[in-house]
Amino acid sequence: MLTTLLLAVFTVVEFNCENLFDCRHDSLKQDTEYLPDGARRWSHSRYWHKINNVAKAILSCDEERLPSLVALCELENDSVAQHLTRWSLLRNAHYDYIITDSPDPRGIDVALLYQPSEFRPDTSYSLRIPPVAGQHPSRDILYVAGKTIGFQPLHLFVVHAPSQWGGAGADRYRQEIIARLCTSIDSIRATDPQARIIVAGDFNEPTGNKMFDRIAQSQMYDVIPTDGLNGSRGTYRYKGDWQTIDHIFLSQSLMQCLSTCRIHDPSFLLEEDTDYGGLKPYRTFVGYKYQHDGTSDHLPLVMKLNL
Repeated sequence: MLTTLLLAVFTVVEFNCENLFDCRHDSLKQDTEYLPDGARRWSHSRYWHKINNVAKAILSCDEERLPSLVALCELENDSVAQHLTRWSLLRNAHYDYIITDSPDPRGIDVALLYQPSEFRPDTSYSLRIPPVAGQHPSRDILYVAGKTIGFQPLHLFVVHAPSQWGGAGADRYRQEIIARLCTSIDSIRATDPQARIIVAGDFNEPTGNKMFDRIAQSQMYDVIPTDGLNGSRGTYRYKGDWQTIDHIFLSQSLMQCLSTCRIHDPSFLLEEDTDYGGLKPYRTFVGYKYQHDGTSDHLPLVMKLNL
């Protein structure tokens, strides 16, 4: 008797939205820069335009189907996630979401959007890492466990590590965050050595950095994306140099299911780099100069698995 194994395409997107703030003041956060009377003159029209730009970026990641999961960095709060999933160009995509409530001074969080028909979360919580001396609190790690198509267990972590602007202190903080992440991964493996695990996010470190050695020790593999169709050789460009500081790591059990991973660089997410030549991500602000059609200083990663 012959049996046929049906494989379902499961698409995972990672994207740093770059300062996706709403226009309301949170008295507990330092968000006045992104208020109508703030330094950036952040208006409702500008906010909704950026929301729809982010939605357009997500919708463009796959011409054939909606992404199954979208790991997002730099959303301000639950309201932003709700506006993105319920009121933007994504409103007919029927995404649900889970978002952290981090101690980041500006209110920046990470979130996971998911298609309920393809992934059903069972458990979710935040992993909080105390800051090192001299550093502000950073974003929590979001942990979500659930089941994919066919009731296959899946563990997910969404990470947004501190930027490199904090110098040596920020380096130590990133190391602490990676150590906490790996402790959780090791705990999962102790129960299920073949656990299916995905880690996605902005680590603010390029591919091959020695900080990732600890992740490799937890038997997680950095998925190296192919270049974008418009020639982008990384997810972020600094002074003319492309770097991939956004990452997706997979357990060995999922590496066997990996189909493709690429940098997503449609023309509307790019602009001319007048200083260094070529193209760069089309961000919303250059300094304090507003760019109407800009979306983010990062490009998305798009990964496909055959489950």
